[in-house]
Amino acid sequence: MKVTSAEFIISAVGPKQYPMDGLHEIALVGRSNVGKSSLLNKMMNRKGLARISSRPGKTQTLNYFRVNQMLYFVDFPGYGYAKVAKTIKEQWGKMIEGYLKNRKELRFIIQLVDIRHAPSKDDIAMYDWCKQIGIPTVVVATKGDKIARGRWLQHTKVIRQSLNLRGDDTIIVFSSETGQGKDELWAEIMRRIRAGEEIARETDAKAEETAPANE
Repeated sequence: MKVTSAEFIISAVGPKQYPMDGLHEIALVGRSNVGKSSLLNKMMNRKGLARISSRPGKTQTLNYFRVNQMLYFVDFPGYGYAKVAKTIKEQWGKMIEGYLKNRKELRFIIQLVDIRHAPSKDDIAMYDWCKQIGIPTVVVATKGDKIARGRWLQHTKVIRQSLNLRGDDTIIVFSSETGQGKDELWAEIMRRIRAGEEIARETDAKAEETAPANE
């Protein structure tokens, strides 16, 4: 997809600050230092729009980025960073749980994992949480340039088995350095959005058919 506009909108700390325009929202989750900011910058063709912190775990808000006046990327706080205070982690958990369970604009999750390593306990717990809630997930294996292409299949197999990937969930290898996986990820995003819109239209049509006629 051609990105013609991308902008940071807000760092939200609760529902009252979430955008009210009804655009599609795609949440990005992953461990601190997995490369969420780098992926966002590459996907939006904007260097430095999503700031890459030198302090892992610094992000404590839901950061909204609007693309093409059509959808939002919602950058979640990184998880799994030991030096983050327990009280802050608890606040994150409440905010994230409320968003995942109640945000009707959320279409699916992009979960980032480092292709070089098997998913951590936090990665597995995050994926399982999304499945319990019923949220579709696209797993993105970052840092694809750090290992030989011939080893991608082996490493993605480990990720797939460790997470116990389910349903329509898929894995995409990504590199913010080379752009590997960028077009594939955009294609997957648009496919899922179109599929969701089609389901919504069919649901609306059925509702109209079953509604009592006006006398």
